[in-house]
Amino acid sequence: QVQLVESGGGLVQPGGSLRLSCAASGLTFSRYAMNWYRQIPGQGRELVAGVTTTASSTNYADSVKGRFTISRDNAKNTVSLQMNSLKSEDTAVYYCNAVHSVYRTSYWGQGTQVTVSS
Repeated sequence: QVQLVESGGGLVQPGGSLRLSCAASGLTFSRYAMNWYRQIPGQGRELVAGVTTTASSTNYADSVKGRFTISRDNAKNTVSLQMNSLKSEDTAVYYCNAVHSVYRTSYWGQGTQVTVSS
């Protein structure tokens, strides 16, 4: 079955950095666009960043532009999110999401907590 497993979350001080990773299995990774979403309790999920199947294009939420970078490695079936200059408002559960480029089938990871606090 399809599995998306996130790692790299944790507690970091404002201004610090974290790198999230998502390891995918059970799917043809190179056929899926990959996204990172985040969710604050009581709110909906927000798209943070996305990357196309070949990494030819990326997109970011305005709130993270210039601070976060999404990347993927199709040989290793992984997608990463480098988060720099973290702010308290970045605190959330971060989810990895895979969307098939043709059929739009979507899969989610279990989420990883990121807490930005002094």
